[in-house]
Amino acid sequence: MTADAPTHVSALEPGKLAAAPEVMPDAVAASMTSLVAPTAPGAPVAAIDRKPPSLLRRLPTSPIAMVGLALIGIWVVLAALAPFLPLDDPNRQDFLSLANPLPSAKHWLGVDIKGRDILSRLIFGARTVLTVAPFAAICAYLVGMPLGLLAGYYGGKVDLIVSRLSDIILAFPIIILYVILISQIGPSFWNIVLAVILTAGPGIGRIVRGLTLEQRHLDYVAAAQLRKESDFYVMAVELLPNCRGPLITDFCLRVGYTIITIGILGFLGLGLPPPDPDWGTMVKEGTTLISVHPHMSLFPAIAIVSLVLGFNLVADGVRELSLTD
Repeated sequence: MTADAPTHVSALEPGKLAAAPEVMPDAVAASMTSLVAPTAPGAPVAAIDRKPPSLLRRLPTSPIAMVGLALIGIWVVLAALAPFLPLDDPNRQDFLSLANPLPSAKHWLGVDIKGRDILSRLIFGARTVLTVAPFAAICAYLVGMPLGLLAGYYGGKVDLIVSRLSDIILAFPIIILYVILISQIGPSFWNIVLAVILTAGPGIGRIVRGLTLEQRHLDYVAAAQLRKESDFYVMAVELLPNCRGPLITDFCLRVGYTIITIGILGFLGLGLPPPDPDWGTMVKEGTTLISVHPHMSLFPAIAIVSLVLGFNLVADGVRELSLTD
């Protein structure tokens, strides 16, 4: 050992403490300074662990979803303003126009086989479609979602009973089941809603059950259970919001399916009874002269396609955004 090397101190003298180093390392000093130094007034403060924006707030960032919302919005605006627009009565028959039912300055989209203005019937028919389809889908969710949560969360006999009932209903072809139900109970607003609940509810329950099975063993559910939260709280407040992406996607698709179903029922003569204009019924009535005047069926078909396409595009946009959550 050289003379310049420091000697090892085995013990401290009574009443004395070891001398602290006079110079603090620059990195440590800078770190402590940043922790204790007050922020100057008006200085920007960096956001720490900021919660990401919600799915709906990020929806405008999806071009696909915005195109879908634009298509839906056009029909919503037209349906809302239908009583105030300069349109003919959708049930008024103009027999003079039957001589030339093609689109004209008086009837922009022409008239149907009974001389009724097609544009007026399309816009007033949109009021019915945009009321029945979303309302029926919401009612189906109110029935299927609790069943799926109960089956996925509790499992056991509850899961067995709910799953077997769903299997029985889903074994039937959906369109045939719709036709059987509506032909027996009659076509009306509430009967169509009831048919959608009976046919779509089991499928929704199956989806919610699968999502619940994926989520129920995760840490946030265990933390809620350790806090002695009730099962209803865990399912409604913890599980359900974390399944919102797939459920919103399925809801948009479900509304589109319901619009198609209403059109099919109308085409088969089981649509909404008069005087409500029904797009499916308009397509059916136009087929009698489709070889001569295809516009009578073409325009109602385009209306159905455009509205269903809008909901499908919104579903695709929501699905893409939910994958980034």
